[in-house]
Amino acid sequence: MLTRTIAALALATTFSAAAPDGFNYDESKVPQFELPPVLGPATDNASWESSRRPELLGLFRTHVYGQSPEDGYRLIFTRTNTDPDAMDGAATLKQVAVTVTTDRGSLTIDLAVFIPNKNTSPSKTFLLVCNRDPSNIDPARKTRSPFWPAEEIVARGYAAASFHNADADPDKHDGWKNGLHALFEDPDKRTKSSWGTLAAWAWGASRCLDYFGTDPDIDHGHVAVVGHSRGGKCALWAAAEDPRFAMAVSNESGCGGAALSRRRFGETVARINTSFPHWFCDNFKEFNGDEDTLPVDQHQLVSLIAPRPVYVASAAEDRWADPRGEYLSLHFASPAYALYGLETPPAEMPPVDHATVHGHQAHHVRSGKHNLLPADWHRFLDFADAVCK
Repeated sequence: MLTRTIAALALATTFSAAAPDGFNYDESKVPQFELPPVLGPATDNASWESSRRPELLGLFRTHVYGQSPEDGYRLIFTRTNTDPDAMDGAATLKQVAVTVTTDRGSLTIDLAVFIPNKNTSPSKTFLLVCNRDPSNIDPARKTRSPFWPAEEIVARGYAAASFHNADADPDKHDGWKNGLHALFEDPDKRTKSSWGTLAAWAWGASRCLDYFGTDPDIDHGHVAVVGHSRGGKCALWAAAEDPRFAMAVSNESGCGGAALSRRRFGETVARINTSFPHWFCDNFKEFNGDEDTLPVDQHQLVSLIAPRPVYVASAAEDRWADPRGEYLSLHFASPAYALYGLETPPAEMPPVDHATVHGHQAHHVRSGKHNLLPADWHRFLDFADAVCK
């Protein structure tokens, strides 16, 4: 077991906002805890990949996110629009209907991809799982949201792709009667380890990745999956489940994402399962108020991405998401990265507005509140330049 022995470090700036009633924003009140180990009996990357990694993945499927379908579906990719002069000639826009069909029906995920026209070889790509209003990823670019600065992504030489999470599954507890869940199972026959909505969004991201494998303009071996908040939880799980994703970016993902559950800082397991009972599998609810008995914690989720690059970002005023707990997950995931001879981040959290890169693990805490901003994207792009080019 890994014991919590690191001294509490305050963020560089002090904020006056108090925690919601019944929740903790005081580092001195974080309970003592022990983290389950990353490596277990694994002593090298071969035993990690053949034994320990599958074991951890199975634990997360059983106790946190649920088991996603592996077969029983058909895919059709339909180009619905092509604009070779998008972004004033800087990009080619491809809009693709990714249609999933089972014996129970069909569902379509609308995928938009801007490919830099200046590129002479297949483009490395950032895929955003958008959890905000679809106007934030407007393919017509009449609305240009800072949440998805597609023009900057294209100018840096990367394809900018996105889909709306609700295309894959509605973000509400609808009794599993809509979205991807309805295509695969009778809602009355679900088990406690049946997949939740976060897993459905991640599964949808993988189907977009399937499309990229058919597009000669996309370097499908270099696709980063990106998400903010609940989308950040999804991005981490998507990369853990699907090793074809070359990189994962988690922005302010908090509880059930990058933050350590055992810290009970900000949002807790009980609160997230109460507020969003559809996000996780039903087994996760058994640990409401009892995080210490969880067989996994979120540092192990980050470790499942090793040795691929992972970026964990936070915001200083977003204490509900526990920026320190997010950083510690990155740090405690390091043994998996060390198996591949990669540099790993230290225990001490870096200061606000200071991006750090250690091997294939990167991090920053941005000044400000819960949001995904161009300042965050700029750092993600810098990291991709360093590890992917």
